[in-house]
Amino acid sequence: MTIAVGSDHRGIELKNKIATFLKEKGIRVQDQGAFTTDTSDYPTYALKVAMKVKNKKARFGILVCYSGQGMAIAANKVKGIRAAVAWEPEIGRLARAHNNANIIVLPAGFIKTAKQWRGSIQRFLNTKFEGNRHQKRLDIINKYENMH
Repeated sequence: MTIAVGSDHRGIELKNKIATFLKEKGIRVQDQGAFTTDTSDYPTYALKVAMKVKNKKARFGILVCYSGQGMAIAANKVKGIRAAVAWEPEIGRLARAHNNANIIVLPAGFIKTAKQWRGSIQRFLNTKFEGNRHQKRLDIINKYENMH
């Protein structure tokens, strides 16, 4: 499995920890930046990761910024991307099970323990989309996305 990761300057420390964690699990990581703590613009990295997922160069994406919100907003502008902010394992699970999210966004400023981010990522990656009533809702979103 290949996962694209990205962060802005405020998420770089956590992004680097996540990349190491994934590699230790045998997952191929495509790091889309940022690579320094110099001030950077989160949309740049969110869009790079989103395009990797959209173009099937990566199965999933993981984004990190301070609140998670900016990354999620930017990534969700890419057709076919469903980026969800998760800071607890159950949120990560629900993002996959109910929303078929393909990118998890972690808010570095609000994650206090490795257990939080590791658990959120593991639950996200190990959960399958439930379909059924949830698919109906995604179909509504997809129809709108295709019309506009």
